[in-house]
Amino acid sequence: MKEDTADRSNIVLIVSDDHGREALGCYGNPVIQTPNVDALAAEGVRFLNSFCTTASCAASRATILTGLQNHTTGTFGHTHSCHHFSCYENTRTLPAMIKEAGYRTGRAGKRHYAPESIFPFDWSAPMSFGRDDVAMAEACREFVAGDEPFFLHWCSHNPHRGRVCETHPLKPNSFGNPPESFPGDEEQTYSEDEVVVPPFLPDTPETRAELAQYYQSISRLDRGIGRLLSVLKDERKWDNTVVIYISDNGAAFPAAKTTLYEPGMNLPCIVRIPLNEKRGTTCDGLITWADITPTILDFAGASSSIAEMHGRSFRGIIDQESPVDWRDEIFAAHTFHEITNYYPMRVIRTNRYKFIYNIAWKLDYSFAGDLWKAICWQGTLRDGLTHFGARSVDAYVNRPRFELYDLQEDPNEVNNLADAPEHAQLVEQFIGKLKAFQADTNDPWLHKWEYE
Repeated sequence: MKEDTADRSNIVLIVSDDHGREALGCYGNPVIQTPNVDALAAEGVRFLNSFCTTASCAASRATILTGLQNHTTGTFGHTHSCHHFSCYENTRTLPAMIKEAGYRTGRAGKRHYAPESIFPFDWSAPMSFGRDDVAMAEACREFVAGDEPFFLHWCSHNPHRGRVCETHPLKPNSFGNPPESFPGDEEQTYSEDEVVVPPFLPDTPETRAELAQYYQSISRLDRGIGRLLSVLKDERKWDNTVVIYISDNGAAFPAAKTTLYEPGMNLPCIVRIPLNEKRGTTCDGLITWADITPTILDFAGASSSIAEMHGRSFRGIIDQESPVDWRDEIFAAHTFHEITNYYPMRVIRTNRYKFIYNIAWKLDYSFAGDLWKAICWQGTLRDGLTHFGARSVDAYVNRPRFELYDLQEDPNEVNNLADAPEHAQLVEQFIGKLKAFQADTNDPWLHKWEYE
């Protein structure tokens, strides 16, 4: 039912592709050039404990656009090509619900959701702009300039992996970087000596070569976001527009994307609210991408639609640095990436602990094709290194049924406490909570507790 929309804010949801929080200036990286996202953070609130619920693109986007866990909607993995997972036809989606609330809906860039019939956007960008985010942002001007209110879903393909950079002696992945700058844009390049190698990656020439390419792709994303924000200002929409920035999952490196270790799921989330009194602040409340749809509907004045969702609106805690009476734990669930990458995990994460249930723990950990081919991983295998970053290669590939980490004492998640007698009671508590979560979210893998 449409209500009066005269005083409602426009809403822009920006979703990048495989952007970890380790590669943003406003999250502490001193090298990477992300002035536009940093300025957005200075205008808004930066979340410190924000998590995707599954670290794989299509599955994560299904959660973002429904407020439901991906195993509840049927999007167990990728939607494209032979993988062909998709939401059930009766799934209620954000574009459908916000349209009912009287909003115009538009989208630009990456889709990676299915079936398209249940994602009824009124307007789509006139073409695929590939990695040219500045042009894609400019193409949204016609939509932004229309009558208010509107919801724009702007999804970059950056910094996802692309083709191999054949001109480099190590042949790193190019992360979609063009051989020449796009018209009206100028590429920002990085030297391999200046990049910051995060703890989850090995400090090798191969890693540095790929990080330099990764940074370049992120800076192009940042320039696209800068142009999009300029369009909002040019069209006099900035003062009445909520802007949310997130990434679908962590960086496209082993130990991040497709895993539910911190680099794969603890991601950037920046929210800018017009006329908000607090600027440049942080919030440490636990939120997940299941909360995105409820929060956007709350801003749209359509909160009555969120009752059946697994997420909840975090609009009320945005101004609170350390929210009280909020949640104490969040849940995550990964099953597939590609159809050949079956490795189901169910996770509970509190402010201090993370508990991982590896359902198929007798299998070797399954790699996405592009992560297996990454030169940082292949170099590790070639040189016979025992560790990939902080974690041993053996521990990464061969995982136990349960993993328990004290994130305060062990932020790199290498000291598994699951078998420690002093933590037996905590493990039992987490098992009980995971079983309840699986039952509440209609998880088909719940029955694995009974016969495996």
